[in-house]
Amino acid sequence: MEVYFEYLRELLIRFFSDFGRFFYKAFASPWEEVPNNFSYYHGLLVEYSVKFGFVGWLLWAIFLVFLIGLIAALIYGIVILLRKYIRFVKVEIEKDKLREEIYRLNNELYRSVQERDKILNLKSTYMGLAPEEGQGQLAGAGAAGETVYTVEEQNSRFPKLSHVDNQYKDIDTTIFFKEGLSLEELCNTFRNFAASKMHLYYKIETVRQLFAGIGTSKLIILEGISGTGKTSLAHALGKFFSFNSSIIPVQPSWKDRSELLGYYNEFTKKFNESEFLRALYTATYRRDLNIIVLDEMNLARIEYYFAEFLSIMEMRDYEDWVIDLIPSQIPGDPIHLHDGKLTIPQNILFFGTANNDDSTFTIADKVYDRAISLFFDDKGRPFECVDAEPIIVPYAQLTQLFDEAKKQFPVSESMMGKFEQLDNFVIKKFRLAFGNRILKQLESFIPVYVGCGGTEVDGFDFIFTNKVLKKFEALNLAFLKDALKELDAFLDKLYGKGNFNMAHNTIENLMRNN
Repeated sequence: MEVYFEYLRELLIRFFSDFGRFFYKAFASPWEEVPNNFSYYHGLLVEYSVKFGFVGWLLWAIFLVFLIGLIAALIYGIVILLRKYIRFVKVEIEKDKLREEIYRLNNELYRSVQERDKILNLKSTYMGLAPEEGQGQLAGAGAAGETVYTVEEQNSRFPKLSHVDNQYKDIDTTIFFKEGLSLEELCNTFRNFAASKMHLYYKIETVRQLFAGIGTSKLIILEGISGTGKTSLAHALGKFFSFNSSIIPVQPSWKDRSELLGYYNEFTKKFNESEFLRALYTATYRRDLNIIVLDEMNLARIEYYFAEFLSIMEMRDYEDWVIDLIPSQIPGDPIHLHDGKLTIPQNILFFGTANNDDSTFTIADKVYDRAISLFFDDKGRPFECVDAEPIIVPYAQLTQLFDEAKKQFPVSESMMGKFEQLDNFVIKKFRLAFGNRILKQLESFIPVYVGCGGTEVDGFDFIFTNKVLKKFEALNLAFLKDALKELDAFLDKLYGKGNFNMAHNTIENLMRNN
């Protein structure tokens, strides 16, 4: 044992001696000769300086200044490099701290959005807009309860859309056609459903205008005074078709598409998805009508944040109804994204509610021209109704009903002739033209309206009032009262007294308010 410890002592002494000698030779030993070198330099100067003469000493002084300057420059350069290195290290450290702070803030933002969604869900539940029990797992923006994401979904660039993929992964969304269904029956059933189940009372003309609008445009505007049942109508329609409408509250700060769809965050490498985008993506899995409601849509300028959709809905080829979300796609992205793009499904329908007051923006003509607008100026009055249940029909059956109506009830040549006369009168007296878009919408709206149980003349009355007379509000009507009276009389002459009541009432209001 003593021999072993003696061996260990000798080993450690030798090891640490070698270790110290290594550092000495590496750092201290190279400088041992420096004092001797200075002695050598001094001896060399003494030996030769006696024969320098004036010129030699002058050159020596210049050389000394140059040498000192060179050494000073080297030292200065080293100091600068060290300072830059230290500054670079500090910047990198600050960048790391900034990244950590941004990551923390994004996490807080994500949690805040989740908290906001919870509050909106509680508000929706309080207002009676929450889905029925059992529907929560498939609902979109209006779903009740907190959404729980898996680890895989949280790691995805699109957590919400990936969650939708998993929701519908093993679900068969096939819907069979409902035998014997007609547009008129559809309108009457919905009206009775809204009255019996939700205590919402709408005129049959309003319901016919609604379904004719659905058959004409992807954008339905519900406007008028507050409390007349605009949002409730869109909500009731979703309930009637057995899949809740997604209610998206529009904010006054909305200025572009990122407010509507969300945006890709370069720091977190995730797409901040909006509830609008989730509802839009959910529709790609479903076969029924899906409704997205932009609540109080004119709190911000619609032609700004909804501009891309207004343009897309003008395209005739449905394959071009595509929105770009990300530049490129990677494994793990949502299934229905292709090359970072999402195709807008045809079973989607946009509703926009609009209040007309000082807190809102005027809806631009380009928006009205592409939409069908329903005006609410009175609360519904209760009526006797039969009990009606919600229905489940595929969107394909709705489009089939619309197509059949267009074939069965085409716009008559006589009514189109009268409308052309009305067009010429308005151009002559008011310098306003109907435009090709309105004439095209007539070919869809009138047949569907008649198929819903309405009359052709009432359909023309609706289009003329909501598409043409609405533009009169921008005119200086104080100087056009005589022309308005002539228009009022011309309508009676053209269509007969007792017809075009919506137009007559609107003209009367225009003259009274100006």
